[in-house]
Formats: sequence, C-alpha cells, structure tokens
Amino acid sequence: MDADFLIVGGGIAGISAAARLSELGRVILLEAEDGLAHHASSRSAALYEPRYGAPAVVGLSMASEAHFRALPGVLSPRGLLLVGKAGAGEAFGHDLKAMAFDPISVEEARRIVPILNPETVALAGYAAHAEDVDTDLLVQGFAREARGRGAQVLTKAKVTAIAKDGAGWRVSSAAGEFTARMVVNAAGAWVDQVAALAGVRPLGFTPYRRSMARIPAPGGHDVGKWPMMFGPGEDWYAKPDAGALIVSPAEEDLMEPHDAWADDMVLAEGLARYEEMVTEPVTRLLASWAGLRTFSPDRVLVIGPDAREPAFFWLAGQGGYGFQTCPAASRLAADLIGGRAPELEPDLVAQLSPSRFG
Repeated sequence: MDADFLIVGGGIAGISAAARLSELGRVILLEAEDGLAHHASSRSAALYEPRYGAPAVVGLSMASEAHFRALPGVLSPRGLLLVGKAGAGEAFGHDLKAMAFDPISVEEARRIVPILNPETVALAGYAAHAEDVDTDLLVQGFAREARGRGAQVLTKAKVTAIAKDGAGWRVSSAAGEFTARMVVNAAGAWVDQVAALAGVRPLGFTPYRRSMARIPAPGGHDVGKWPMMFGPGEDWYAKPDAGALIVSPAEEDLMEPHDAWADDMVLAEGLARYEEMVTEPVTRLLASWAGLRTFSPDRVLVIGPDAREPAFFWLAGQGGYGFQTCPAASRLAADLIGGRAPELEPDLVAQLSPSRFG
C-alpha cells in the first residue's frame, strides 16, 4: 500500500484531516486544482460565529474554539451587527435569539456603522462574540503539520477512478495511481461524484451558489473596525475586507459542481438590499466572485465511515461552516478512524454519522 489514508480534496476539510491522520499513518492527499483551498475554502466569509447553524453544527463550532485560541493570529475581533426594517420583526427576533445578539437602538447602531440609514433601519442587535478567521494561516498551518509528518500533498491531481483492490483501494489520478487502505472523501461539492466513482451510494449532497462583490469603502470611511452586518434571515451581508467591503446577496441557488462565478442579476438584487439600509450608494465594484456551499439533506456535516463500505470515510457537507468547524471535525474523523473514543458527546457523533441516512 502507498498509504494508509488517501484523502480526496484539498480544501479546509481535506487538509485539516491530513494533519490529524498523519499522526496515525501514511497520508496522501489529492487535490484537483493548482493549489489548496481553491473552491469554497478560498471564497469563505471567514468568520468564526459559533452560534451559526443547526445544533450539531453549533456543537462542532463550539468544540473548535480551544484549537483557535491556541493559535496566535488565527482569530481577530470583528463583531456582528443585525439590522432590519420595521416589518422584519419576526425574522429579526429569531436571529436575535438564535445567535445571542443584544438588542441596541438604531442610534447605537449608527455610532458603530455611521452609514446606516435612519429612515430604513428600525431594528438593530449587536454581538461581540464573532471573530475573523485568518483562513490562509489556518490552511497553511494544517498543511505544514501534515507535511511535517510525511504526508504527500499533491495538487493538479484530479481523481479519475477509484476501485477496490484486495484489502484496499486503487485510486487513479492526474498525478498517477495510488493504493490505500482507506479513502477519505473530502471533495466538497464533488463528494457524491467521488462516492459514485468508488461504487459507494451517494448521500444526496446539494451545492448552492453564493455570490459576493467587493466594493470601495463607503464614503471614504475607515471600515476596518466595523462589524459584519447582515439582514434578518440572512438575505444580505456586508463585511470589511482589506479596507473595502464584501457584500453578498447570501443567495442559495442550486448548482451542479463547478468552478462557480457570480450571477450579475443576483448580485445586483443583493446590492440593492444592502443599499436600502445605508446612506451611501454603490457606484462601482472592485471585484466579484462566487463559491459553492454544499449541504447534506439535513444541512448537517457528515463525518464517519460509510454504512455499507467502512473503508470509505465521509468528511463532507461543510456548507458555510467549514472553517469554524474544521478543528473539531478533523479531530472527530481521526478519532473514529483511529478507533479512539471521540472527544465529542455520543449524541453529537451520532448526529454527524452517515448512518443517519440509512
């Protein structure tokens, strides 16, 4: 065997798993693109908000905090500002409670972000617990850890075939053929396609597009200390980024797996929702892009051996939560593969298991 564990996919899920599994045996990671973290991982809003998502996602995010705190520079203060119109009371109240916001006055909100429009913003809430994630620092740290233990991390290595080969697997790729005892499927939007290549039943993952635009700092303001802003029900968001703002319509448009790009009309609609809440119009874009957020049928991550083929391991369905869950998700993967008792509670492990889909 060339490796004990062959990981398909070099996003944050795959590279964090490579770091953890390199403690247990020989690792080969195959990434189809020219570099790591090319697709969803490079197009993330890069926020650690541990109360964001379904309960099982929140559990993983909370369990990841200690890892983040132990790495200097990975997290930095950001904060969250929820703003809504007068008619958004129900959705506003739901988000306020679910994500532990403190209600604040519109005047207080405008002191934090002076471009908020007092004629349209009627509701506001603030949470200090959200933090920026230095995604490149995190990816490179996991990659360095994996390589330091001898893992092979190969790019330009698209997988073309996977077949059982005696006691393990034979995997064909653009970088050559490899044999491994276990395949770890961390292929993002392509996880069901990878499963099908291996003769494993797909679980029904769904990629959704999310578009983003970078705009100049509104009105010449210094936006560096502004919080991330979003509307009730997350129908838009805006976040400071390198002296500018990233604005997203926060859409979920069903897509086939591909290298996504922004839809101009959808982007325009989202920018209009943002503009409605501020006093500064958007006059030009600095850049635009899109990524695919891939969800399982119940929108919770899938971590564990396939119910029918235990040598095929799922690490999939990160959705929009890949970075903020990766420390705990990769640790759980290593615990399960290594036969160790997971650090997470048994109920949470069961909620993440592929066996929940029958």
